[in-house]
Amino acid sequence: MGASMAIDQARLDEFVGKAIGDLGSALTAALVVIGDKLGLYKALAQAGPLAPAELAARTGTTERYVREWLNAQAAAGYVTYDAGRGLYSLSPEQASALADESSPAFVLGGFQAMTAAMKAEPKLTEVFRTGKGLGWHEHDANLFEGTERFFRPGYRANLVNSWIPALDGVEHKLRAGANVADVGCGLGTSTILLGQAYPNSTIVGFDYHALSIERAREQAVAAGVSDHVHFEVATAKEYPGRDYDLVACFDARH
Repeated sequence: MGASMAIDQARLDEFVGKAIGDLGSALTAALVVIGDKLGLYKALAQAGPLAPAELAARTGTTERYVREWLNAQAAAGYVTYDAGRGLYSLSPEQASALADESSPAFVLGGFQAMTAAMKAEPKLTEVFRTGKGLGWHEHDANLFEGTERFFRPGYRANLVNSWIPALDGVEHKLRAGANVADVGCGLGTSTILLGQAYPNSTIVGFDYHALSIERAREQAVAAGVSDHVHFEVATAKEYPGRDYDLVACFDARH
């Protein structure tokens, strides 16, 4: 390197520190998904302060691994540690974000989605060379479920209560009976919420991903709205119908 390219040691140390922090964040994300899958967060939220062996017993897991998981989670700030008693717990704020799927602050779906997206790295590396692109359907299935879980709390808290009322005249039409298209509906949470709130309207969710549409249809039946909430396989460019009173796009926006 020439003199003009001399390394500033303080700036280098700062950058390496940032990179090491990002590595820790990546590993923390994997541990968060493990805690989600094994029910560790929910068990902590329900039981209060626990020792590692107690948490392992409640979740059918092995104490040796649970102890390491708890220590790492406490160091990352995801679990609260009482050093005096040797017990681990979730603060009310941690529990709201990590154990309560009805909370608008619930974040576990995001970790599920992002760690699933990482699994596409070999495919993404190849499309950098070919320029062909990578379809949503080519990702790990946890990306679909994680995306729905991540956005669901926000939809439940805001879609009917504030977003629809903010649109001039739309809520009145929906209550009276409107035709609605939810384009890029994914697993159908937004579509079903609209159907539950506005039973006089006909609401159709469209997504090109057939497996998502299959799941969405099952969800509509379970929610008791399949008489006026329907799902069809179609792309955003080619979904059928005309003269819709409302066309929405939620999950596909990003």
